[in-house]
Amino acid sequence: MKIKHRYLMLLGGLAIFAGCQNNKNVPAEKAITAAEIKKYISALANDSMMGRKPFTAGEDKAIKYISEQFKAAGLEPGNNGSYFQDVPMVQIISTPSPVMEITGGKTPLSLKATTDFVTFSRREVDSVTLKNSPLVFAGYGVVAPEYHWNDYAGLDVKGKTVVVLVNDPGFKNGDPTFFKGDTMTYYGRWTYKYEEAARQGAAGVLIIHQKEPASYGWEVVANSNTGAKLYLQQKDKHMNRCKVEGWITEDMGKKLLAEAGITGDFRALARKKDFKAIPLKQSVNLTITNQLKYSTSHNVIGTLKGSSKPDEYILYTAHWDHLGVGKPDAKGDSIYNGAVDNADGVAAIISVAKAFSKAKEKPKRSIVFLAVTAEEQGLLGSEYYATHPIYPVNKTVADLNMDALGDYGETKDIAVTGKGQNELEDYVDEIVKAQGLSTVGDRHPGSGSYYRSDHFNFAKVGIPALDINNGSISVIHDGSYGEAKQKDYGDNRYHQQADNYSDTMDATGMAQIANILYEVGTRLSNETTFPGWKNGSEFKAIREKSMK
Repeated sequence: MKIKHRYLMLLGGLAIFAGCQNNKNVPAEKAITAAEIKKYISALANDSMMGRKPFTAGEDKAIKYISEQFKAAGLEPGNNGSYFQDVPMVQIISTPSPVMEITGGKTPLSLKATTDFVTFSRREVDSVTLKNSPLVFAGYGVVAPEYHWNDYAGLDVKGKTVVVLVNDPGFKNGDPTFFKGDTMTYYGRWTYKYEEAARQGAAGVLIIHQKEPASYGWEVVANSNTGAKLYLQQKDKHMNRCKVEGWITEDMGKKLLAEAGITGDFRALARKKDFKAIPLKQSVNLTITNQLKYSTSHNVIGTLKGSSKPDEYILYTAHWDHLGVGKPDAKGDSIYNGAVDNADGVAAIISVAKAFSKAKEKPKRSIVFLAVTAEEQGLLGSEYYATHPIYPVNKTVADLNMDALGDYGETKDIAVTGKGQNELEDYVDEIVKAQGLSTVGDRHPGSGSYYRSDHFNFAKVGIPALDINNGSISVIHDGSYGEAKQKDYGDNRYHQQADNYSDTMDATGMAQIANILYEVGTRLSNETTFPGWKNGSEFKAIREKSMK
């Protein structure tokens, strides 16, 4: 990989900044407007789209609309003459037995489904059973060579069920250099814990939920892990995964560990450098029945061919899906329209595509616009593309992702998800500083936001990936306006039927983010170097290996 030299770019940024200072009262003409973005949101978040859920008529309407807009923006079909990439998935409705029985301790435990535990199985079979499966407390369930950490060292978990903690050993340990301190690494994500338990050969894996290190309450766990779930189809029908994956409440976790003599702060115990997994001398009994349905969803992809380096690619991504139709809320609304999440992200990439097509100077590198499916089901569409890429990973310069852009106007601060990961952040810094703005990192770094949207799947295969959003300091409103708006969305509209389009929606902040990322893409498209990962990023070695 080539090393990025930033001196000339910095001089350019300073020149732009000086120009802005001399023309404070003359707003620069923007390539992307709020009105344009709102036009696309109003269509994508219309009731006629039926909540844009994969496997429904809403998907058919949404992907048809997006492909038509890609074509109108001058994009070529991105997949060998087609605007669509098939994404084969399986829908599994897992129903556990009403009670999970824990035996072998002084006091047998009977955990109630949903109230005390949630479990499911990815295995594409009619049923799975844990019968007298020995329980083992495996700390955080982490194997991280770069941190000299292995919770599974010397442990044989075949046929056993591991009990692990949410987040990673660095969280609230008081040392910012231990893992990444309060900033979650991928080792802290529940997805990783399931993957690692499967690699170790465990029969089951149960995560003890705790609200602060998880960054969400038990109701989120319960609501997200019951009912139908979608997974990418696999040749081995997911037989490489544990029979049972799931969560138990903190209260039940305490009771389970106490039966084995583990009391007090078990997080502190598990983060000790000499921690060794502890057999709990108890066993679990549980059966899960599965209902299976196979179908195919679709990513939508369009490409603007580069003028001189057409075989190098810059990706813009946003997920088109939402939650479909459910039970009516208090106002009688049953459609989850997902105006902010994520009709606005798709609207933004369509607008960026139009801006590139209209630009006087055509990009030297190819620009790829990818609207992915099933983000709400576990980042599945982006995972499928990243593992079945249409364009080579080592020729893909970067991924620029947009998800749930703020609907409360422009902000003086631009939020960089997972700040500190890669050099794409430096481009954003230069661009926003030239506008008299600043960048900020995650407000809640322990929540692992960098691993919770589609850009993560591109990072996972080594592609430098960026996700930015509006901050909380409003340009035109005083005080805590932006923060209050963020809270209102999280409390009253996020993943609720109230996430609707309105003519009064303030999309200027969405346009602000889209214009910044358009500028980032423009700079990348005319360079010869590849941006890289920063020291300390868990994705740096993956990228360097792929670029050899």
